[in-house]
Amino acid sequence: MFSYIDPSVRERLVAQGHLFRIDRDGTRLPDDAPTGSGQTISILGPIPLPLDVRERQIEVQWYACVRNTELSKLQQLADELRAQKAQESFASLASSMAVNSVLVIGNPERWKDPLVRVHSSCLTGDVFGSQRCECGPQLHAALERIYDGDGGLVVYMSGHEGRGIGLWAKAATYLLQDAGEDTYKANRSLGLPDDSRDFSDAAALLKYFVDGKAFRLLTNNPKKIDDLTELGLTDITPVKHVCGVTDSNRHYLKAKQNWGHQIDADDL
Repeated sequence: MFSYIDPSVRERLVAQGHLFRIDRDGTRLPDDAPTGSGQTISILGPIPLPLDVRERQIEVQWYACVRNTELSKLQQLADELRAQKAQESFASLASSMAVNSVLVIGNPERWKDPLVRVHSSCLTGDVFGSQRCECGPQLHAALERIYDGDGGLVVYMSGHEGRGIGLWAKAATYLLQDAGEDTYKANRSLGLPDDSRDFSDAAALLKYFVDGKAFRLLTNNPKKIDDLTELGLTDITPVKHVCGVTDSNRHYLKAKQNWGHQIDADDL
């Protein structure tokens, strides 16, 4: 755990309880626990974050989460850059570090069967508002459903762009889709897997934040359930989450349906 802005910040945040680590089983580690193999996740938070979701304000507690292996590599680079006074190079550190987020809604101590969304990052849908997919509406609807219910959380996976292939390759698949291929065929044309997302970090975060409770997962994707179950989360109830269907993304959603997503003909 560290801050590559100023190393002294680390000690202050640890003392305040705002910077800590969990292991792959979701167990919070003592502040003085050795780094070991680095298979841990560093977490910063909670950070109060009022969100504007479709003209509604939703209060969440934000936690920024990153693998300790990535932090350790960047620590060394940061020390070298600081010694060289190469401040303009610090942006290169952040560009290669996948920082996931957990958005907690409500009081976890009162949760019973909380509602959860594990959401893969989608710059075009979540930020630009693209209608080539349903990602933006899914994210917004998840926040609203959790807020209007009994609470829960969103795990936002920053390294999952394009089902794990990255933004550059995703842009290429869009061009292939415009030439007639569906979203999965476009991946294969580039020599990439249909879905290369790694949910191990999401599983560790859920083990910590849900703390052994049964939970409901907003998803239409059985593979996501299977992956999280294999990672030790066995008490999951899937909750259908189809939204944002338009003429622009109906073909895309049909491909998902054919691939096994729980999307009915009436949904399209």
